[in-house]
Amino acid sequence: MSSPAPDSNSPPIAHLERKARLLLWLVAAVIVGFVLYVMVARGVFQQTQQLVLVSDDSEGVIVGMDLTFSGFPIGRVRRIELADDGKARMVIDVPLKDARWLRTSSIFTLERGMVGDTRIRAFSGILEDPPLPAGAERTLLRGDTAAEIPRLVASARALLENLDNMTGPESSLNASLTHLNTVTERLNGRYGVLTGLLGSEDNAKKIIATLDRTNALLAQADQRVFGPQGVIDSTQGALASAKTTLDSSNEAVKQLNAVLQDARQTLTKVDAVLAEAQAVGANARLATTDLGTLRAEVEASLRKVSQLTNEINRKWPFARDTEIKLP
Repeated sequence: MSSPAPDSNSPPIAHLERKARLLLWLVAAVIVGFVLYVMVARGVFQQTQQLVLVSDDSEGVIVGMDLTFSGFPIGRVRRIELADDGKARMVIDVPLKDARWLRTSSIFTLERGMVGDTRIRAFSGILEDPPLPAGAERTLLRGDTAAEIPRLVASARALLENLDNMTGPESSLNASLTHLNTVTERLNGRYGVLTGLLGSEDNAKKIIATLDRTNALLAQADQRVFGPQGVIDSTQGALASAKTTLDSSNEAVKQLNAVLQDARQTLTKVDAVLAEAQAVGANARLATTDLGTLRAEVEASLRKVSQLTNEINRKWPFARDTEIKLP
């Protein structure tokens, strides 16, 4: 079935060429506006300062990658170059409005995980430090998770080997558990802790027998010392007798003091008579008679003193042969 032929009699479109040019200009303006928007969005027209990060390896870093601070992009990698010393240099453009977050004490890290993209992060612990100058070079610290896997595997293998050695049949842990089981069985035995400490029930039985004999000896000693006929009771009786003797001696001493007082008075009289004898020499016969009387009184007093002294010497504790006999 053939298509209908165009109508040759239809009127032409007015100003077709002008409309085509206008459409082309409109498309070009849209393209230019989109490019300008992208350039503005990418910060092409922003004032920036350069930051150079130096690393041993730039694997995972691409041009256009963001430099982030607290999760926000504050810079972009403009180019990557290889320095003369074989290290990678990453030139980063940082807008001036975001450069205030970078300080002289800031730290830059390159983090590359097992899953996800590589990230360049900045950390500024002390924001009061001086700002980072333009064109500064800093070392980029790497934190590669994949590089740590071999070391982690080696550590895990060594740990498993040590665990296998610890739990083996001939291991020290197994021997310790065996000894602990033996001690636990002894503790659950007849004599309990004594069996566990001494190693066998026979040794524990000997210790208990020794303690029983010791208790019996202590009971006998207590009876002999503190019992009714013990040493303490006998000693108390002896002390009571000694107290009675001391009381008698005190009475004798009091009597001796009285006799000495009488002798002192007699001697006083003698002194008076002698004084009178010296004053009155004519009455010598009378003085002689008085002196004889006084002499007799003095001898009687001295005789009493001698008797009391002998009596005191016969009593305890003045007796020379005193002896306390304890049962």
